[in-house]
Amino acid sequence: MNPALSKKTILITGGAGFIGSHLCDLFMSKEYRVICMDNLITGKIKNIKHLLGNKDFKFIRHNVSEYIDLKGRIDYILHFASPASPVDYLKHPIPTLKVGSLGTHNVLGLAKAKKAVFLLASTSEVYGDPLINPQTEDYWGNVNPVGPRSVYDEAKRFSEAITMAYHRFHKLDTRIVRIFNTYGERMREKDGRAIPNFISQALANRPITVYGDGSQTRSFCYVSDLAGGIYKLLMSREHNPVNIGNPNEMTLLKLARTIIKLMGSKSKIVYKPLPVDDPKVRRPDIKKAKTILRWHPAVKLEEGLARTISYFESSKENG
Repeated sequence: MNPALSKKTILITGGAGFIGSHLCDLFMSKEYRVICMDNLITGKIKNIKHLLGNKDFKFIRHNVSEYIDLKGRIDYILHFASPASPVDYLKHPIPTLKVGSLGTHNVLGLAKAKKAVFLLASTSEVYGDPLINPQTEDYWGNVNPVGPRSVYDEAKRFSEAITMAYHRFHKLDTRIVRIFNTYGERMREKDGRAIPNFISQALANRPITVYGDGSQTRSFCYVSDLAGGIYKLLMSREHNPVNIGNPNEMTLLKLARTIIKLMGSKSKIVYKPLPVDDPKVRRPDIKKAKTILRWHPAVKLEEGLARTISYFESSKENG
């Protein structure tokens, strides 16, 4: 049998983005044929440039909110297309809603036509500003449906609903991962999230901006840990949502001080008003991932931050 024909084919939408590009790397390393689809609204070609010459990798520039027509066999689809940081989805509110609704519908239709396993990238934002901590998968959330963040929160909640509808009605083989705060190489400097903000400010010895009094908490999962969890979920038979993240919770003020210390920066901390509907706590309960997937994060925060800082320093040096 031709070895090329025996290889599984995976489509990764949003594959030129931060997490998507790491998933492209992971599946290439496992000898899949990878189709990366991205309209580059927030993704970057440089994230996948090292893969472009490989015969088993194909990049297609396309907006999944428009009709998708792909020939040939597709075994798996990872749907990661969407702006994912507040800066991005507040700048692109309608495309964010469209990719969560029309885009998810289109990709589910493709999965149905190809009889592919479909995995949806959902988010901890479906829990909104949670009233319980940590957040378990059976918590329904506390979301403002008309606030500025709702364009992302509700798009993802709809994505989950339509994914489960396709699973129940069409018997589509689906997975849903709820991704908690993730960091690592290939985050954009102007991403708007805490870690790239703090690192880029500390690199320039500019004041580090902390919103509110910095007591709001987050838990940070290194991108290779997240990718490993997503792979295990894809290979599982679990159809209900699964939290993937690092349960090690810390305040944003402590995170800022940790980054200043690691970088030996002269930056001072300045405080600005808290954005509307900014969650006060964010921490995954990962019992389900540990039990069903036998997954848990392995990279310690300081180790992951050191790698991320090196990436930002190198990016600065290389322009």
